[in-house]
Amino acid sequence: MGVRKLSAADKFYSSVNYTLLLIFCLTALYPFIYFLALSFNDGYDAMKGGIYFFPRVGTFENYSKAFNNPHIIQSFWISISRTVIVTVGSTLLTALLAYGLSRKGLPGRKYIVFFFFFTTLFSGGLIPTFILYRELHILNTYWVLVLPSLYSFFNAIIMKTFFDGIPLGLSESARIDGASELSVFWRIILPLSMPVMATIALFVGVGVWNDWFTGQFFIQKEDLQPAATFLNKMISEASFQSMTGSSSGSSIKNMNENQMALRGVTPEALRMTFVIIITAPIICVYPFLQKYFVKGVLVGSLKE
Repeated sequence: MGVRKLSAADKFYSSVNYTLLLIFCLTALYPFIYFLALSFNDGYDAMKGGIYFFPRVGTFENYSKAFNNPHIIQSFWISISRTVIVTVGSTLLTALLAYGLSRKGLPGRKYIVFFFFFTTLFSGGLIPTFILYRELHILNTYWVLVLPSLYSFFNAIIMKTFFDGIPLGLSESARIDGASELSVFWRIILPLSMPVMATIALFVGVGVWNDWFTGQFFIQKEDLQPAATFLNKMISEASFQSMTGSSSGSSIKNMNENQMALRGVTPEALRMTFVIIITAPIICVYPFLQKYFVKGVLVGSLKE
């Protein structure tokens, strides 16, 4: 059986389709390219504008300034360990919660779901949260970065909806063979739920990696602050130094040693640099999860 020859209409449709997809991809990719170019460009030269794809005056001073602080490496280790622990722990605990809520034979299932849902509608605010962490004795400790991030009812609802779509015959046949609920969960439910597990893991990982709020308000020790918090403080300090230097009225000839060390580095350039530093690890992890998203799309299409 020969290959069907494409008609003129099919060729036109394919051309338009690929062109629109290419434009969409370039639109999504360009901000990252723009930030990358500015991060490798001299800060004061970048203020002139006209940089779109490549640095005009190349420099590594922005990254040198970012990694020059002795606490920056420690903050990255805190962020990496926190992200790994919270991502694995939250995904697993959320899956256990969602599996329990998806079982129609769970006593009081309707009231339990309502209890979880109702408590997500209200928030005590910053001060009650601070008091709660203080009473739990997790303020200014590593646990304040981990424990509050392990639970998310929104993620549990996503997983529960996915579990509801798994045929009941699979788990019932396993129970007939003598499998326990935990065995059904580990050997049947989890292997079939890799697409939603990868999605939730990515949601949690990105959220925890970019979280600067927790370290800003609940941790005072610099050696426990995550990278997002530490880099946010460096941006604030650079902005303050820039405002102080510009308002002092001193000329370039009268710059002090600290200002001379910051030559070529501006708060805006540091912001672009920190965006690249924070985004790069997530971009490196995403390709490893891509296959599960594709699998999830295919499974969803087959179910439809």
